[in-house]
Amino acid sequence: MRPLTEEELKLVFEKLAKYIGRKISQLLERRDEEYCFRLHNERVYYISIENMKRATNISRDYLACLGICFGKFTKTRKFRLQITALDFLAQYAEFKVWVKASTEQSFLYGNHVLKAGLGRITENTPEHQGVVVYSMSDVPLGFGVTAKSTQDCRRVDPTTIVVYHQADIGEYLRDEETLI
Repeated sequence: MRPLTEEELKLVFEKLAKYIGRKISQLLERRDEEYCFRLHNERVYYISIENMKRATNISRDYLACLGICFGKFTKTRKFRLQITALDFLAQYAEFKVWVKASTEQSFLYGNHVLKAGLGRITENTPEHQGVVVYSMSDVPLGFGVTAKSTQDCRRVDPTTIVVYHQADIGEYLRDEETLI
């Protein structure tokens, strides 16, 4: 468990900024206590500073995970957000997409969101912007990247992809061995 380097921190913040914008500071400077990001086994964890200090007494060999896993670095050193970060992305998300009930299951199986399944979308959402995908009853289902802007979504045909799938809560079942 170690602090992130400047380059690693930059990659993490760039990825988070796609989804929550300038609210990254609210993640680190919370009212209840301060939090930080730590790297352990190529995974980035979000942990309170108090718990991090307690964990320094545990050997790296015996430490499985620490805090909430926000994502991991790939072998090519790119940062990939994981579904375990959904609660925080949903809390601070700037842009949101709601899918119809008929499309929820398709999205949870890892498919993209088509225009026919789009319920609502936040106004002025740009193209290639990170969004949190919600059900019509405001339950966060996952996150993705818009393929079309809000204005373009109004003009496309129903079979056009409007949100590219990145992660969904179905991954808890599909990838349970690798999520730690």
